[in-house]
Amino acid sequence: MSEPQRDGDGRPRRKKALRTGEVVRTSWLTPHMVRVVLGGEGLAGFPESELTDRYVKLLFPPAGASYAVPYDPDQVRAELPADQWPVTRTYTVRAWDAAAGELTIDFVHHGDEGLAGPWAAAARPGDRIQLLGPGGAYTPRPDADWHLLAGDESALPAIAAALEGLPAGARALVFVEVAGPEEEQGDLAAGPGVDVRWLHRGASLPGELLVHAVRATTLPAGDGHVFVHGEAHAVRELRRHLRAERGLDPAWTSISGYWRRGDTEDRWQSGKREWNAALEAEDAAVAR
Repeated sequence: MSEPQRDGDGRPRRKKALRTGEVVRTSWLTPHMVRVVLGGEGLAGFPESELTDRYVKLLFPPAGASYAVPYDPDQVRAELPADQWPVTRTYTVRAWDAAAGELTIDFVHHGDEGLAGPWAAAARPGDRIQLLGPGGAYTPRPDADWHLLAGDESALPAIAAALEGLPAGARALVFVEVAGPEEEQGDLAAGPGVDVRWLHRGASLPGELLVHAVRATTLPAGDGHVFVHGEAHAVRELRRHLRAERGLDPAWTSISGYWRRGDTEDRWQSGKREWNAALEAEDAAVAR
């Protein structure tokens, strides 16, 4: 019998739950955002949660793979060459309807670019995909005096879920950078205390308008809970601004890069741990 895989502390690594979702329906929310709703018996046991920034890892077999859903990823990696292994992409859980057994995921689509976007655009009822998870950590704090939610298209599903999870009457400033007015989503759950500002990127680099808008805004008094996710360069600049310049408590901020301009998804994911370590070193230097 082979030894179990172990983590960095030497403890046996817990195997993540592997599930199979079947496409129930799809719809286009905007010209570049497609919604895929998954269902089927393979999602039985998917946990309910109050977390609003939950994610799953979708597994995409390469074109022409000799295996089909369902398959054992560990067995595939053990028996087949690396070019036949499934590729993993991380996506936000936009919604989970336990009663209907339906998992909703929104995908940014840029034509043939990337892997997950083209799959979602071409998905049809009955198509199946495997996924790991869910994971996640963030949900709006009910004891916060105000909330700041900021991001680009990649963070929009999590921002939309967070708005639905805000306490009644909560005060929130929301900045969403999108390509243009056609990418705005009009069904965000914005209560009377929520100020949603759409930023139209146009010819600007991703994140430029977002950074400028957050820097220029006056934050309310009291304790604020912050959620900033999206393009890594912009996220890094806003992290420095909010923590070092504004003096916000890191424990009250959820700030992370979902992707990085100029990088492929695989290259970004392989270097994300080092990127996060560099940010932690910056925080430590500021604290000193």
